[in-house]
Amino acid sequence: MKAFKALLKTEIKLSLRGMDMFIFAICMPVVIVIILGAVFGNRPAFDGAEYSFLAQSFGAVSTIAICAGGVMGLPLVVSDYRSRKILKRFKVTPISPSLILAVQVVIFALYSFASLILVYMAAAIFFGYQLYGSWLQFLGAYLLVMLSMFSIGLLVGGIAPNMKIASVAASLLYFPMLIFSGATLPYEVMPVALQKFADILPLTQGIKILKAASLGLPIGSVFIPVMVMIVIAVVCTTISLRFFKWE
Repeated sequence: MKAFKALLKTEIKLSLRGMDMFIFAICMPVVIVIILGAVFGNRPAFDGAEYSFLAQSFGAVSTIAICAGGVMGLPLVVSDYRSRKILKRFKVTPISPSLILAVQVVIFALYSFASLILVYMAAAIFFGYQLYGSWLQFLGAYLLVMLSMFSIGLLVGGIAPNMKIASVAASLLYFPMLIFSGATLPYEVMPVALQKFADILPLTQGIKILKAASLGLPIGSVFIPVMVMIVIAVVCTTISLRFFKWE
């Protein structure tokens, strides 16, 4: 526990020196929710929709920080430490791969929860947004989606041989999910062909869970997405720990 706290304190200081996560995980989601609220307000999300555009989009926008931290930030940090031989130095210490990865997960989780709070405050203060569902269910769903997306980042960062490969892999995962999963463009207004492509993306399944939780829909309606998130989290985390590369 002492090693975890010491490493966490050091890594937080290093993370705060950069502006990437502040911009993409904190500022970007808040700006998007303000734009959506200003442009669409309380209008229905689409023809025949029971809920407003903002209500439909809240769960999706809240995943932007998760995607930025877990799929892009997490693997780049770990692979960068590998390229700079920092992980090699850790190898001769009592610090284990699981401890290194756990510290990074905690840091990016803090960014994600901070983003969630700010997005909700912006939506509630400026546009009168209210969560229709249970906050307990929503936070549980948010944590599940976070663990699943972070596990993908752990997999890329844990086994990528160098920074270049990690960057390419992270980009190929991050940008399609950010654009096509429903985080920015609502899934419901996409053409059918694009919806079929979006369904392949892991974050799309996560957003379906968060929408159901935020709108108060039956959890049974998203049973398959929940199972997909759990399987991704277990498989990716197991592989990342089993084949973690120190150098």
